[in-house]
Amino acid sequence: MRAPRVSVFGAGSIGCYLGGRLAAAGAEVTLIGREHIGSEIRAHGLRLTDLHGADIRVGASDLAFTTGPESAATADLVLVAVKSAGTPAAGVALAPVLGPGTVVVSTQNGLGNADTLRAALPGHVVLAATVLFNVVHRGDGHFHQGSEGDLEIEQHPAVGAVAPMFGDAGLPLHAREDFRAVQWAKLLLNLNNAVNALSGLPLREELSRRPFRRVLALAQREALALLAARGIAVAKLTPLPPRWIPRLLTVPDGVFRVAGSRMLAIDPHARSSMWDDLEAGRRTEVDWISGEVVRLAATSGTVAPVNARLVELIREAEAGGNRHWAGDALLADLRAQRAPRNPAGKRQRN
Repeated sequence: MRAPRVSVFGAGSIGCYLGGRLAAAGAEVTLIGREHIGSEIRAHGLRLTDLHGADIRVGASDLAFTTGPESAATADLVLVAVKSAGTPAAGVALAPVLGPGTVVVSTQNGLGNADTLRAALPGHVVLAATVLFNVVHRGDGHFHQGSEGDLEIEQHPAVGAVAPMFGDAGLPLHAREDFRAVQWAKLLLNLNNAVNALSGLPLREELSRRPFRRVLALAQREALALLAARGIAVAKLTPLPPRWIPRLLTVPDGVFRVAGSRMLAIDPHARSSMWDDLEAGRRTEVDWISGEVVRLAATSGTVAPVNARLVELIREAEAGGNRHWAGDALLADLRAQRAPRNPAGKRQRN
């Protein structure tokens, strides 16, 4: 029986980590990305580590790298891992080359990327998945998983065909009927991406400081109020229900140090992908994270001033603005933006 063929369209941190883990487990993997990543992999291969001490090496000869989509023609599975802004172009590139029966899985942030790909790839199975852990690129082909988390995928008969290769790689897929609720739950957690990027700190250090956690609590409460007003379900992805997390975020540092570590393990190397984008001078995904809350508010006939301000501050940071906010200053700025009442008619706490 031949090895499964996998093409990863988008060889960034998530794409290289997932592709490398699949290659280490015996899949025939082709990474599709920018030439500077290809040069790095050809020189160093891949080193894949995690917070639990795993250290996996994949030699440069054990996987392929290309800048074009042609390998997708013979792939059993295509993982789309580009930034959300690149999804329409990914669909255009893949449409003429995908072979019949190829399953396409979006592992991207945000809510609508799989829908964009389905529109571009009629006749193909396109599934949405979400990666609930953080990966940081540490250079020289080294990609590090810095937090705990699973791979969740929407329920579909095609999952049975692709799940075994992920299980072999130690990355089991969890199929969910309530996948939209899972996406919203992840987005609530990802609202910290902007806060982390503006702090300039590693994730664990940022979350150890109460003012930054209070900022995240403001953003989450604003989103939760909008979701509740619209009757939109949010899945439980951590030991705490989503509506309880903002309360935990506002407790004193010592209490959070104990309770927070039980909810999610994060090692000192973890950074948000948005921080990584700012460091690299790339456009961030803030429009597909905090911006989703702003759009939800607009369709509800109201506003989301906290998340709108976070979008604005990230846009300023992309243009060279402040990327090293003090927690108290950022909290004061966002408190000044808040609407007096949320959609449920209750004044927000912080």
